[in-house]
Amino acid sequence: MTQDKPFSYGKIFAIGSGFFALTLVWTFYNAYMPLLLGDYIESRAIRGGIMGLDNLLAVILIPFIGAWSDKVDTKLGKRLPFIVVGMPVAALFFILIPYGALNTLWLLLAIDIMFLLAMTIYRAPVISLMPDHTPSEKRSTANGIINLMGGMGALIALFGLSSLYGIDRTHPFIVAGILLLLSFIFLYFTVDRRPPYVGSSKDEIEAIQASKSFFHGFGKILKPEFRGHFFILLAIFLYFIGYAGLEAQFTVYAVEFLKMEAGKAGFTLGFFSLAFVIFAVPAGLLGSKLGKLPIMLIGLVILPLTFISIPSLPLLNTVFPELNQVLVLQLVLFSGGIAWAFINVQAYPLVADLGGMSKIGFFTGLYYLFSMASSIIAPGLLGLIMDVFSPPSLFYGAALTFVIAFYFLKKGSNIVSKNKAQINDSISF
Repeated sequence: MTQDKPFSYGKIFAIGSGFFALTLVWTFYNAYMPLLLGDYIESRAIRGGIMGLDNLLAVILIPFIGAWSDKVDTKLGKRLPFIVVGMPVAALFFILIPYGALNTLWLLLAIDIMFLLAMTIYRAPVISLMPDHTPSEKRSTANGIINLMGGMGALIALFGLSSLYGIDRTHPFIVAGILLLLSFIFLYFTVDRRPPYVGSSKDEIEAIQASKSFFHGFGKILKPEFRGHFFILLAIFLYFIGYAGLEAQFTVYAVEFLKMEAGKAGFTLGFFSLAFVIFAVPAGLLGSKLGKLPIMLIGLVILPLTFISIPSLPLLNTVFPELNQVLVLQLVLFSGGIAWAFINVQAYPLVADLGGMSKIGFFTGLYYLFSMASSIIAPGLLGLIMDVFSPPSLFYGAALTFVIAFYFLKKGSNIVSKNKAQINDSISF
């Protein structure tokens, strides 16, 4: 392993451009795909179920691709071969999504599957670039920068592209696809082919010999001695149910219950992302100074309290009719975005540290397995709750997932801290 190159914040910003494009595309997709499906399907639960099934392919393949990118060794390095294939193809099929929606449901779904497959190919490798270029002690700060870039992508998606959606459905998809392609070109010419903090060939040979398949490694995580690791990943799975479900169903709630225009609904959700952008770097710095776990736990307390306050806002408006209900909702979502920065900025570095230096891709795959597995059930589950109870129940269901996640994160971290020998390269897979 070569570590002669100094840590570079400029390099981290360059890597962040990949996360910028990924988050821009993903945020807009999650906010507006349910509305495109609404042209053909009335039920929120069924629409949510389709959004969940969309992610099944990603959940199956991302962990394998993450582990695979640990093992390959090409002229382009470990991660770039996957990025070269995935990003341009994802850009093309994202541009085609609204054209598919103008024809038939089946054409829309076919294009959607191709888009998701391409996103899956490059997602774990592009995220693995950060720890490849960053020492462990700098990863919370670096992830704050990465999430700042991602948050900027989300802001452009929800503030800028949402406005374009009101003019013509195809325009925001075209713009986002072009930005994704430009990000690929920038990444290709800036990232190191042999980054300083990636495992050496010797490390990789040992890792391959010790871990013959992803299933074998995943089986180890389920064993009692790695229960702490599993509980941490389970906590991530749980709170992403709340986050992914709310992200997918908020525009449905705003358009169908609050009677907002589609563009304004996305604009309002943008205040959540705005706060995330502003507080991503401070959250990363706090994580580096005070520890990843304490900052995550604070966020896991604040965010559910924020969510459960949202259904009461219409009642507040009847008591104080002079209040602008949409403005108040935007301010509440802004406070929720601060809490989400506390949670999400720390999560990936916490999981990456569990894998040491030779298994970053494997644990990146696990992180996305658990976080995206929640996306399979989250939109349909919270959509069903909305259908059975009422649209505002979306926020109560989301809040509950964060409360349960608090318990498992704290318990899992306590178990891991009692056996620190598990959190290094001697972890025996």
